[in-house]
Amino acid sequence: MGKKSKKGGGKAAPPPAQEKKAAVANGDKKDKVSAPAPVPELSKSARRDVRDLVSQLLDVCAKPPVAGAKEWDDYPEINSVVEKIRKLQSGLSSPVSDRSQNFPGFMDWLSSNGVDTSTVDISKAGDSGFGLKAKQHIKEASLFLTIPRKLMLTVDSAKSSVLGDLISEDKILQAMPNITLALHLLCEKHQPDSFFQPYINILPTSYSTPLYFTPEELQNLKGSPVLGDALSQYRNIARQYAYFYRLLQKQEPFITKLPITDHFTFDEYRWAVSTVMTRQNQIPTVDGSKVTFGLIPLWDMCNHTNGHYTSDFNVEKNVSECYALRDFEAGEQVYIFYGARSNAEFLIHNGFVYPENNYDRLCIKLGISKNDPLFQHKSEVLTKIGISPSRSFFLHKGEFPVNGELLAFLRIFTMDEDLLKEKFGNDVTMETLDQLKNMDVVITDENEKKVWSFIETRAALLLKTYPTTEEEDLSVLNSGKELTDPQKMGLQLRIGEKQILESTIKYASEKRQNLEK
Repeated sequence: MGKKSKKGGGKAAPPPAQEKKAAVANGDKKDKVSAPAPVPELSKSARRDVRDLVSQLLDVCAKPPVAGAKEWDDYPEINSVVEKIRKLQSGLSSPVSDRSQNFPGFMDWLSSNGVDTSTVDISKAGDSGFGLKAKQHIKEASLFLTIPRKLMLTVDSAKSSVLGDLISEDKILQAMPNITLALHLLCEKHQPDSFFQPYINILPTSYSTPLYFTPEELQNLKGSPVLGDALSQYRNIARQYAYFYRLLQKQEPFITKLPITDHFTFDEYRWAVSTVMTRQNQIPTVDGSKVTFGLIPLWDMCNHTNGHYTSDFNVEKNVSECYALRDFEAGEQVYIFYGARSNAEFLIHNGFVYPENNYDRLCIKLGISKNDPLFQHKSEVLTKIGISPSRSFFLHKGEFPVNGELLAFLRIFTMDEDLLKEKFGNDVTMETLDQLKNMDVVITDENEKKVWSFIETRAALLLKTYPTTEEEDLSVLNSGKELTDPQKMGLQLRIGEKQILESTIKYASEKRQNLEK
């Protein structure tokens, strides 16, 4: 199975891996679900106002985003236009029904299509909303869930659906399969006789990802690199909505026959993108030649825990197979492992934070300054060893916050001209690269001191960008005060990031002090 997209809605395709999260731990909290039904149309004047606002939204989003701390300055204008559009479209909202009332029909649909549902059922899962509960003892490593391809909404099924002609015409859809899947989901939602309707009826109405945060709720992410990711994601979704809204107003036959033409509100698009972003998984194409995206019913109700991948796609049988991560007793919630992702990634793409995350990490951006007299030489060396002169690195949770790749970058970053010539005067060998990444190898004492002094100072500066201390966050989190999801997740995220920075400072300080003895 594939990992979750690193960036959501309009982002690059995810890196390959075995499995990717489908059910959102906190994203499944909503108990209401949209049901396809006739909806009123906007008046001519309201449609005109929406068209004007959509054009304005495209213009605003087309402006190059302001990088760094000022990126927040772009958000209010975009959000203001979006909220005006949402207000005009508020009367187009679909009726809602109790989501859980649709679970029995969904399970019957699965059973009638060959899925063995004897081992698990959908159940309340505490703070995680809904999840899968074991109906009987499930033994570790046993196959407990098999879902055939025919039940999956996929990019391949989109191409053979009513959306097929538009996909063949539109370059954006051809380049962005996750968006193709989102529009496919919307088309099926608004076709009452869709084969996938029992599955769509059990999906949440909304999600707890930052796409649903208010401006005030986004403030909970201040200080964290996640804020920039959240703002960028919101801009991308707003721009995409405006693009497809205008596209759907065209009179080509393959557009006018689409069931979403009269239902394409911002809320609908945000919902569809969020559903795909939180639940999509990489599966092989029908011919097995490459990977594509798909939504896997029932399996996507599993919540996350630490562990290892236990799902894969059986190409011969044309089914997704999930094996038990460990023994699960009857009545116990069944978990799977979503992948080695940071809490920042979980929040942005899944709408939850996992405090026990063994793979948590903090993104930091580093680069060789063009004002550095050695910029050219350092950049050439870094390029030869496969590291960009300007890119994102990670500080990791645990005993060793600095990995080999970051260490190699910092060693070159802090080198003086004489050391650069000595080490890289002729060529860069694999042996040299291995040495640069090896924590146990000291290039020179002076260079090592510079490395650890730099990362110690950088981590301390990053720690100061947060408006509160770890102790203050812990106090609020443990106060017993009722917190909203964004408040709680913001606190959990910031606490984890600050702990990573504090452990990095301690680790770098000890390394530096050992060299000074």
